[in-house]
Amino acid sequence: MCTGKCSKVIAIPLYVLAGVSIICNIIAFFPGWSTKYAQEDRDGNGNRITDEVKYMGGFIGGGLMCLIPAIHIHLTSSNGCCANRCGMFLSIGFAAAGVVGALYSLATSALVLANGPVCLFKVPGEKDTWGRPFMNGNGSYLGESELWKTCIEPEGVVEFNTGLFATLLVAASVELVLCVIQMVNGLFGCICGTCGGKE
Repeated sequence: MCTGKCSKVIAIPLYVLAGVSIICNIIAFFPGWSTKYAQEDRDGNGNRITDEVKYMGGFIGGGLMCLIPAIHIHLTSSNGCCANRCGMFLSIGFAAAGVVGALYSLATSALVLANGPVCLFKVPGEKDTWGRPFMNGNGSYLGESELWKTCIEPEGVVEFNTGLFATLLVAASVELVLCVIQMVNGLFGCICGTCGGKE
């Protein structure tokens, strides 16, 4: 396969994965599908949104930092625009930026899954409190669905966060692989050309 065609094959999934990452990160601001908790967090009524959601790993890392390289990588596949050795060389740098973004998204997603969500939970002998009941469990709560009932509010927050951040984790992993492949593809395209006609 020509390096130019390979760029197109890489760019199209990157568009989709960047979109999925952005959407997942935005939805994560509304646990239990409610705006109430984001409003309370913003008004300073305590921590209601998981800290790693505010790091915007999916929006910035897996989203924008992979969307911009996807656009340039896609342009390297079209004749008459950037389908030349210089364009392929630049795609190496853009793909490297995508690698950094994917790693950022991967790291924040892994942290959320390991530490669990912020929720209202019962502390024996005390009144209900907001916090992260699974914080020091190294993600062991993920395999024990009975522990998920520890969180009283927002309703279903463990499933909500697990679903969103597992999706982000998978998306970031695939983005990472695609961007690394594009770095290698860009190197070959820079050295050998893009098979796009005149170079």
